[in-house]
Amino acid sequence: MKPGRSLFAAALVWFLLGTAAFFSEQLSLVWFLAGLFLFPFVVMDALILGLLTDRLVCERDAPLSLAQGEAARITLTIRRGKRPLVPSALLCDLHPPSMDSAVSASTAKTEKASVQGGPVIFPVKLDLGPLARFRPKGKGGEKAGKVVFTYTVIPRERGRWLFPGIELLLDSPLRFWRLKVFHVCESRGRTYPDFRKIAEGGALSGLMSGKGQRDIRRRGQGLEFMSLRDYQEGDPIKSIDWRATGRRRKYIVREYQEEQDQQVLFVLDSGYRLPGREFDSALNGMLLLSYAALKHGDAVAAQTFGASERWFPPRKGMSTLTSLMNGLFDLECGPVPSSPFSALEKALARLHRRTFIILVSNFREEDGESLSWILPRIRLRHLLLLVSFREAGVRTSLPPPGSSSRYSSGEILETAAAFSYLSARNRLYRSWEHMGLLTLETTPEEISPALINRYLGVKRSGKL
Repeated sequence: MKPGRSLFAAALVWFLLGTAAFFSEQLSLVWFLAGLFLFPFVVMDALILGLLTDRLVCERDAPLSLAQGEAARITLTIRRGKRPLVPSALLCDLHPPSMDSAVSASTAKTEKASVQGGPVIFPVKLDLGPLARFRPKGKGGEKAGKVVFTYTVIPRERGRWLFPGIELLLDSPLRFWRLKVFHVCESRGRTYPDFRKIAEGGALSGLMSGKGQRDIRRRGQGLEFMSLRDYQEGDPIKSIDWRATGRRRKYIVREYQEEQDQQVLFVLDSGYRLPGREFDSALNGMLLLSYAALKHGDAVAAQTFGASERWFPPRKGMSTLTSLMNGLFDLECGPVPSSPFSALEKALARLHRRTFIILVSNFREEDGESLSWILPRIRLRHLLLLVSFREAGVRTSLPPPGSSSRYSSGEILETAAAFSYLSARNRLYRSWEHMGLLTLETTPEEISPALINRYLGVKRSGKL
């Protein structure tokens, strides 16, 4: 409890009166009586504030599941007791440090309760995000009312979060004292990757139906027989089923479809190779491609290595996506070493059938030698896609094409090192492609459409 403005003002007046009483005996009696008169009110005001602060009830309404980077609305409700014991208060909602808050005065709402002589109005003044000062404006005989206002939070990080409570800075009835009170009002929940794109389906349908998708010819006739139908003009001769044609005495062709009983494994690097933004983009792309693979009837598995090692066995059905999101929503990258070789070795021990393995990391020239022992084994049993991000920092150090500007010796050495680094990476990717492996180099912004495009290409080509 600390003094309020009224107590400071009363104490200042009493001090000035005491200064004047030093020169006048009549004023000294007034000064003494004023002190006797003021003292019980100050004590009574402090007792009321200390004993009756529980008349305020605070409630919070927050969603249990939030999406990273998406704004969410938080609603606070402050209810009063039967008597207006606290004339004003300063309220502060303790939101998690992993969230940014924003308050708009237009979101404040006031509600009225039945009173004698008119409604009870609680005007809300919002400031210091999110803070609210409310004052009742009504006459005597007021009954219980409440004030409701909202603000928005934007989660910056994935994982679990907790609103521990609400802090109130209460004014006493006579404004002599102020007291900070903590009301326990816990709200718990989780912040997931940006799953609204998956839930809405708009982004996925756009990726699968046009943008960036190349028309890849099927290799052969497909992998799975679907049905027989009558021959139509333009059908290839080799698709004719001669036995059925002989029985029905007309041309019958066999129809094939992409095999629906395939298996996809995501291997995600959570070590130092993928910093925060790239890691979040890779995780979002992985979840979006999982949705596409499950829609195509494939089984999806996931494995992480580096800062955190997790394993999710292959499963079918859309419930698999929920399991992946609940198991990976709090996954974070860390500045620890990571070994793609060890991750692939563990994956080989866990897989019992041919699988489309997608390894997302940031490969260097030295990975060519370390992976040379295991890549031939994988190529014989599985189909491997090695995904890496373009080095934006390296490419920005390169001079623009056709530039004739003069550079210092340090800039020349930096440019030469960048060219050498990129050239070594290109040689590494070409050597892997010559082995029959798939490679993909993309940016964090384009990884989702690039992964889906490559997955659909593999499905259509029949490589699995």
